[in-house]
Amino acid sequence: MRVRKNDQVIVIAGNYKGKKGKVLKVFPETQRVIVEGVNFIKRHTRPSQQNPQGGIIEKEAAIHVSNVMVLCPKTGVPTRLGSKVIYDESRKRNNRIRICKKSGEMIV
Repeated sequence: MRVRKNDQVIVIAGNYKGKKGKVLKVFPETQRVIVEGVNFIKRHTRPSQQNPQGGIIEKEAAIHVSNVMVLCPKTGVPTRLGSKVIYDESRKRNNRIRICKKSGEMIV
């Protein structure tokens, strides 16, 4: 999976198409991500110490990674990701970095 936690993404398919948000959590084994402000579900909870009132709470649910695209940090448009190997002189070894296919900008 090329999408990582804290990436800025846009939803490209589904009910929330066009919404932008930050990736909060990644599930590589099921190929799903949780995006901030996208795909809300209602959860019925019992009273507990964290939530003494109980009741119905709304929270984000996971969506499939194929339904999101990473936003380029330079241009702000959805883009595909590639990788590039660069040599790090201070550590004396190769590092693999993610790059934006449209602008060639490095994605941190």
